[in-house]
Amino acid sequence: MKIGAFPAEAPFLPALAKLWLAAPQAPHEGLIILPSRRAAQALAGAFLAENGGKALLLPRIIALGAIEEAALALRGGLDLPPAIAPMRRQALLAQLILKMDGARGAPVRLPGAWTLAAELGRLLDEADYAGIDLAETLPGVVEGDLASHWQTTLEFLRIVTHHWPAILAARGQVNPAARLVGLIDAQSAAWADTPPAHRVWLVARDGNPALCRLARIVAGLDQGLLLLPGYDAELPDAAWETLDEGHAQAGIQALLAAIGAGRGDVSRLPGPAAKANAGRAALLSRALLPAAQLGEWQHQVPLDIMGISRLEAQDEAQDATAIAMILRDALEVPGRTAALITPDRGLATRVAAALKRFGVTADDSAGEKLLDTPPALLLRLLARAAAADYAPLPLLALLKHPLTAVGLAPEQCRDHAKILEISALRGPRPAPGFAGLRARLAPAGRDADLAFLQRLEQRCAPLALPGAANPTEALTALIQVAEAFAETADRPGAARLWSGEAGTALSDLLRDALASLADLPDICLADLPELLDALCAGSVVRRPRTKDGHPRVAIWGVQEASLQSVDIAVLGGLAEGVWPAMAEPGPWLSRPMRKAAGLPAPEAAIAAAAHDFFSLAVACGTVVLSAPARRERAPAVPARWLTRLNALLEGAGMALPVHDAASWAAQLDAPSERIARRRPEPRPPAAARPTILSISDVTTLLADPYAIYARRILKIRELAALDEESDQSQFGDIVHAGLAAFFADPAHITAPDAARRLARALLEAMRRTSPRAALDSWWAARLERIAGWIVEAERARRAALGAPLSIALEKSADMSVMGGFTLKGRVDRIERRADGQIAIMDYKTGVPPSANDLAAGTAPQLPLEAMMAEAGAFGPDLVGAVAELVYWRLSGRHEPGAEISLFSAKPDQLREMIDTARSMLPALFAKFADPATPYLAAPHPARQNPYDVYAGISRRAEWANDDSD
Repeated sequence: MKIGAFPAEAPFLPALAKLWLAAPQAPHEGLIILPSRRAAQALAGAFLAENGGKALLLPRIIALGAIEEAALALRGGLDLPPAIAPMRRQALLAQLILKMDGARGAPVRLPGAWTLAAELGRLLDEADYAGIDLAETLPGVVEGDLASHWQTTLEFLRIVTHHWPAILAARGQVNPAARLVGLIDAQSAAWADTPPAHRVWLVARDGNPALCRLARIVAGLDQGLLLLPGYDAELPDAAWETLDEGHAQAGIQALLAAIGAGRGDVSRLPGPAAKANAGRAALLSRALLPAAQLGEWQHQVPLDIMGISRLEAQDEAQDATAIAMILRDALEVPGRTAALITPDRGLATRVAAALKRFGVTADDSAGEKLLDTPPALLLRLLARAAAADYAPLPLLALLKHPLTAVGLAPEQCRDHAKILEISALRGPRPAPGFAGLRARLAPAGRDADLAFLQRLEQRCAPLALPGAANPTEALTALIQVAEAFAETADRPGAARLWSGEAGTALSDLLRDALASLADLPDICLADLPELLDALCAGSVVRRPRTKDGHPRVAIWGVQEASLQSVDIAVLGGLAEGVWPAMAEPGPWLSRPMRKAAGLPAPEAAIAAAAHDFFSLAVACGTVVLSAPARRERAPAVPARWLTRLNALLEGAGMALPVHDAASWAAQLDAPSERIARRRPEPRPPAAARPTILSISDVTTLLADPYAIYARRILKIRELAALDEESDQSQFGDIVHAGLAAFFADPAHITAPDAARRLARALLEAMRRTSPRAALDSWWAARLERIAGWIVEAERARRAALGAPLSIALEKSADMSVMGGFTLKGRVDRIERRADGQIAIMDYKTGVPPSANDLAAGTAPQLPLEAMMAEAGAFGPDLVGAVAELVYWRLSGRHEPGAEISLFSAKPDQLREMIDTARSMLPALFAKFADPATPYLAAPHPARQNPYDVYAGISRRAEWANDDSD
């Protein structure tokens, strides 16, 4: 057998190209089979580099997964049944899942069945690659001590053991993996019968049984050669005999055993490598010894850590910035190449964004998820908006998508969306659908906005599905609406939506889906977003290298990086659960069941990840190992290989050097010096200062003058929140409106059904605000309890004090203040009692201020209203000495209400408080009319503004902790 391996530290593809060209045969005569298309493309570049940049005819280079009859001229390949299309297979499996679960009476939805069908497809492929007939092996896997629920799972898997084979046989098709295995076996048989007259080299580090059979044939050919990438020749024989399933060399060991070879059959081939890399290979080989051989660590040997370092970032953001700076720093040396290699797509995206900060566009060969591309996002946002009946958040997200134009110029559409956002989408959620938005816009008479809303409604009409619809019909309607949304004034929507690599990939996927979904059960509109996500899940868009992509910087997934090497490599995402990923047995079978069925152990994926780590770490020139301390806001566990390496070095009194890039990243945005900011002291001219203040303005002015400056002088208003939750203030408005309507008719309180009348008035006030359905029921119960309490409290009050001589509700008034100023106020309820004195009542649905707050002046509302009443501001019928200030606390909860009478037992204190308000108010007006008086932000620690929305504008975070202020 001809089996060879380059030194682990040698760049594999350059070594392969050098060895191929050094042979006496013509370079173009022969075949090289590599594990992936990316490696095949990179080998072509290695041939060019080895030939000094001169053109040459290359041998045939193919990827193992791309074997087909035409490429290899297989004699038996043409006799194989065709493979079923993956999308069609998933649709048929989903149909079987729905039928089986439906027969059990379980609630079934198509999106979930589609996802389960994908998992079943993976199980089928795994079995085909392993050469396992599930119909034979699965029935006997639930035995012994296994839990009984596995029997239920096994019954469910009759889909793949009984129903699915019958479907394939009826269609005359096979699974894609089974066809690939058949093609490989056909090629093995062809070469066994008629050995090729040219060279055939196969690169493999592990493999399924079919690949092992091909490897045996290739290794036995006169001009054949089996190459083992990442072979660890330094591993002791004793360690080789005790390899566990997760070791980096486990795949190579299994491959050699399957073809009847051993370590002695592996020839060491020449390959260029730096001496530093040879020491690193020995270091990592020792660190990754199997558990049974870890006693070797006690024997001290020289350890070489040259060219390898550790990046210790605190979190993912710092990690991405530091890696980007490492890659950018590599470009300072002409000709030097650098790459980030990671299975973490989130890290790859962050690093690509950080590199753009330095003017570098990296080639991300792993591509991006189809779900995250602009065309797919438009369809997903549209499906969510329709399913939510065009609620504010999903509708606004749809309108702000860059492809949305609805027949207008894109910038014009953005302008309309901004106006619609402010006028109709902010604040509490409107009524469902476009009718609710139209009701918001109609009172303002915004004809242009109503026309834009009508344009949206007309384009969304195909998605107004009547109840359930066939998935193909629903998806067709979604595509029709998406094209209508992407249309501009001068370009059809289809031309914009399906352009580029992402548009082409999405159109191909949806074309297959439309043909496959027709026979599936109907879905409702609410299922459409989830179904669309399930359809696109797992699909990736790989773009060609962009013309502005840097030729010396790359971002690779682990599979794309296989067999490749660069001068500086950052191995990122070295954390448990990322690299390596969790070794999960899958949703269908436990580990013992997989073993009984003959399926590969989940730890085989760990071995492959370990091999990738070992190969890349020793073959690249300089290597940085990166694992942030925290991922996704939680502590991260470093990859097991890092832990082993650190333990080995610590035992020898050594440690990996820490790369400086984390410090670079920390300093990148840190200011060179801290500039202390003082509290803002705006002093507008007298003409700009308000001379008319409401009582609530006075309260704010005492606690936070800057808020008055921002609102009344700068005219800055806070926008309501999007899809704002109905809050306590709205509930308070309802209570105030209902009580005003009820007490407007004096006959209501004396009627026998007064509580029912008040409840009706409160509920009518609530209906006018159109709260959410859940709040409607919750608030209705509270309002009914409030109505009952108020009627009892009012009747008790009249029994004690007599019926009021006059009463006013929600009464507004103005009062002139010395110096040419005006105070405006509105009282919830003011009455002249039977004894002729004035009582003022305030309704609070929250927690009312205490008597101490009033006495301290931090809650001046009632004292100011009392002062206005005594000045006659509320009319001649309600002028006189104020004898009572009352809060009605109206919660409607376990304690529906409570009456809090302030200072009723302390008339002198009440009088002093009103007189103080009367004397201090002119001084307050005069003080803030003076151009020299600044409007300070939160000047009084004891007085807090509960509605401080201007803290950001006043930059409070910059000066609030400044002790020198």
